[in-house]
Amino acid sequence: MFEKIWSAHMVADLGDAGSLLHVDRHFLHDLVAGPALTTLAAKGRTVRNPELTFATADHGITSRTDRPFGLDAPALNLLATMRAETAKAGIRLFDLGDPSQGIAHVIGPELGLTLPGMTVVCGDSHTCTHGGLGALAFGIGTSEVVHVLATQTIRQRRPKTMLIRFDNLPRPQVTAKDLILHAIAHLGSRAGQGHAIEFGGSAVRAMSIEARLSLCNLSIEMGSKIGMISPDQITLDYVAGRPFAPTGIELQRARLKWEELATDAQAEFDRYCSFDASKIGPQVSWGTSPEDSINVDGLIPDPDLEPNAERRQRLVEALNYMALKPCTPLIGVPIDWAFIGSCANGRLEDLRAAADIARGRRVAPGVRAWVVPGSDQVRRSAEAEGLHKVFLEAGFDWRKPGCSLCFGSNNEKLLPGERSISTSNRNFIGRQGIGARTHLASPATTAASAIMGHIADARALPGSA
Repeated sequence: MFEKIWSAHMVADLGDAGSLLHVDRHFLHDLVAGPALTTLAAKGRTVRNPELTFATADHGITSRTDRPFGLDAPALNLLATMRAETAKAGIRLFDLGDPSQGIAHVIGPELGLTLPGMTVVCGDSHTCTHGGLGALAFGIGTSEVVHVLATQTIRQRRPKTMLIRFDNLPRPQVTAKDLILHAIAHLGSRAGQGHAIEFGGSAVRAMSIEARLSLCNLSIEMGSKIGMISPDQITLDYVAGRPFAPTGIELQRARLKWEELATDAQAEFDRYCSFDASKIGPQVSWGTSPEDSINVDGLIPDPDLEPNAERRQRLVEALNYMALKPCTPLIGVPIDWAFIGSCANGRLEDLRAAADIARGRRVAPGVRAWVVPGSDQVRRSAEAEGLHKVFLEAGFDWRKPGCSLCFGSNNEKLLPGERSISTSNRNFIGRQGIGARTHLASPATTAASAIMGHIADARALPGSA
């Protein structure tokens, strides 16, 4: 699949400099849009194909329900510049108050802006999310954003290919998030460097598109810019009827092309890895990298058992930062925050899973629990199902769409020393605030931990299956 899409979009072979690729879809967010468009204008250039670029407010905005109140000065300035520059350029902006506003990697697929076989770029490393729909998607830097705006092309070096299979169906309460955290923990955060990863296997083929998007979202945490899943009937059914998706005869023609994208049975990859999904449990990270993840009912590793000196030192530093001791259980570690949202797990399916755990229960005293939908469409759909009432009755805050605590901006962050369990994708030092301690987990595990007041196994809650 990777080779098919790459070849179809190659404008020129630049030899040792790589390949020049046509870009089908370019997403801008509020941290990048204004500065990039201003830089472009300063160079005397204009946007080549404004109809192929879409902008949204997501990173720097507040998730407060009374917004635009609560926006700090940097966010206001970025929003103002983005509004002015996208209007000049003729770029469609999903602004605050727009019914299609949300996180770029959530609204792209749900609106049908992202389609199988497309090349998709954005000035954000988690653009690999869109690969769950069978797109070739990756994050780019600010200077590259300007280049795409000016030329609708991007220069890239062709990566090697890697296949990661998840075979057999996972057990109850084990999600795509758990599978990818397990893979990163076993392969390492650098395993995918220089490779485009394709995910396959019976567990992946059985996943919904929302789960596939979550799986691809964390490809970058394995070191790969690109994570992909071959489109199938589940993909085609998901795309049909989306606002920006083709319709009628155009849809029929597109489906024929999309069906040809699937990786051929005889295709070869540069690297192969496989996991038995039925043997993977719910995962929770304990350290300062997604690769520091273990089964929720496991014990925190002992650095003294690590033979590699460099990694041993990193484990010691991670334990010290997280204020944890080796050979002790993760279950029972007290938390201050529980966050459900982000481009990893802010979709309707994720909120349903968390609501199933929260229903009829209460958030533990002393825990601040937030639910931040990934888009306004997700928020409306969740409210139509009454999920917001489940969360509110359980003591969660029900917020407006945005990156929120995942990105830790606009005063939505933890205080030094506070500990959170989060459905986001990064637990780096300072990610959710200076001195903040973050544990990555699935929506169900996060909700269960909010209820118990400490890291908990959703499967062990009274009344859980």
